[in-house]
Amino acid sequence: MANLVQQTAPDFTAQAVMADGSFKEVNLTDYRGKYVLMFFYPLDFTFVCPTEIIAFSEAIADFEKRNVQVLGVSVDSHYSHLAWRNTSRDAGGIGQVQYPLIADLNKSIAESYGVLLPGGVALRGLFLMDKEGVIRHQLVNDLPLGRSVAEALRVVDALQFHEENGEVCPANWKQGEKAMVADPSKSREYFEATYAEGA
Repeated sequence: MANLVQQTAPDFTAQAVMADGSFKEVNLTDYRGKYVLMFFYPLDFTFVCPTEIIAFSEAIADFEKRNVQVLGVSVDSHYSHLAWRNTSRDAGGIGQVQYPLIADLNKSIAESYGVLLPGGVALRGLFLMDKEGVIRHQLVNDLPLGRSVAEALRVVDALQFHEENGEVCPANWKQGEKAMVADPSKSREYFEATYAEGA
């Protein structure tokens, strides 16, 4: 799988089911000026996938207040996406999802992001793009492994903190915690506070 971090996200134009249930042709560049969190999932009407789609939808207010557009993508048609939305959650459907679900029926989007498997479905790829459309984070899980919405939000917070303050975010950093200056001498303040004996 190709590393796309620090590269401009591959553009695409595709049909999507929007948050209001309508069909619309969308282009990735439509979202320039916003952060974009785009995740791939293998197929509609499957098992782990609805749990992820619902979890991202239930956290949509947290993404929106960070100026993040969430997009879901699979190799199904927009008609299949709509049918799945129209299936209740207790019956394995996804209900009313609060962000677009993109149809990648010809598999070109999954291929361009390096997540297409030989069998024709996508791995669980997740890509975070900055406001200029540059990929700043990518994560790819195998099919059985669902992703963490909390971790996706944490990475958004870390990127935005870095952009605003110029500091870098250490392991397990969360919003409001101490970061560090990426400098051999100035970083010592962080290390001394964090790893001092008895701290």
